[in-house]
Amino acid sequence: MKLEGTGKLLRIFIGEEDHLNRKPLYQVFVERAKEFGLAGATVLRGVESYGATSRIHTAKLLELSEDLPLVIEIVDTEEKIDSFLPIVTELFEKAGCGGMVTEEKATVIHYTPGKAP
Repeated sequence: MKLEGTGKLLRIFIGEEDHLNRKPLYQVFVERAKEFGLAGATVLRGVESYGATSRIHTAKLLELSEDLPLVIEIVDTEEKIDSFLPIVTELFEKAGCGGMVTEEKATVIHYTPGKAP
């Protein structure tokens, strides 16, 4: 797959305790992105956050270290990201959890596969 120039970055913000059918929701998002043929997805784990409920989630204190923030980043062409958005909405609805989705323009400088193991 060749990907260069102007694309789109999709960010999906969820909590690590979010699940869909007993599977971590972040894993479901990554699997669906791969099935959809998107260029790639990365899950990042945060150390502290708050969102719409204003409840702070932090790794600083053991009793508050549950449900840490996760960000799933996906970059591809604008067309492919736009056509993936209904799947994102569907997964949020099925999981019944909160979260946030953002998008922005991205300039892809380099995208090539690494050497096979």
